Amino acid sequence: MTEPSSSPSVPLPTPEAIRSLGARRITAGGVAQRAEAIAAEVPVALIYNGQSFAVMLATPADLEDFARGFSVTEAVVGAAADIRAIEVRAVDRGIELRVTIDDYWALALAARRRSLAGRSGCGLCGVDTFAEALRPVARVASRFTVGPAALRKAIADMPAHQTINAQVGAVHGAAFVGADGSIRALREDIGRHNALDKLIGAVIDDDVGRGDGFVLVSSRCSYEMVHKTAVAGIPLIAAVSAPTSLAIELAEKVGVTLVGFAREGRFTVYAGGERIAPETPAA
Repeated sequence: MTEPSSSPSVPLPTPEAIRSLGARRITAGGVAQRAEAIAAEVPVALIYNGQSFAVMLATPADLEDFARGFSVTEAVVGAAADIRAIEVRAVDRGIELRVTIDDYWALALAARRRSLAGRSGCGLCGVDTFAEALRPVARVASRFTVGPAALRKAIADMPAHQTINAQVGAVHGAAFVGADGSIRALREDIGRHNALDKLIGAVIDDDVGRGDGFVLVSSRCSYEMVHKTAVAGIPLIAAVSAPTSLAIELAEKVGVTLVGFAREGRFTVYAGGERIAPETPAA
């Protein structure tokens, strides 16, 4: 059993995250048998104080970060400090994350307990009501600004930090980036929501401060991605693909700057443009 701790870094791939499987590659020159590096996808059960809450399909890496980030962004606890311990346990069909939380939150969870059947592409699976799906979040109060050059630097540098995706080509990345464009932490998963939860779990107690940087994700930006970013108190999320209409509406409401199509030296600002500093003219 391990005590919760933050570990903002760019980790190397773990053996559990990548599997080698046989495949046939067919080209104009013929057929070749080869071993392919494949992203692992396993059921991960989140169990709080002995009670099952959710089962997600995820990449089996950085699972303590995942448990911590999921617990905060899904309002299982009010803060990372409400988590007393996290135990990662391998079982026959997958992995259990046994999380011990404060009694107050355990009682609150029991009152709203539901069965969630999560899929890698779905961040709201199992939510029973519209109110639960669109639950309120506090407005992000931050005077953080970032220049276009720093955004472009992070966009260009991110692929080199995606160590799992470099081998398998099938996982999303979520990075926490400083105002200078430097990537301070990155987590990967087959699910974009899972990757963001892992990242939030890694940086939530970072002394640098979540209000002094932004999130960059290798996916589209949905409502849930903006919601998780706001819950974590991060003032900006940039995505390499497009946002949804509900994501833009939420970003405007909660004060999160939303950037989409962040790729190839360009990006589009959909909400909170005041945090994007003017371009500095070249000398």
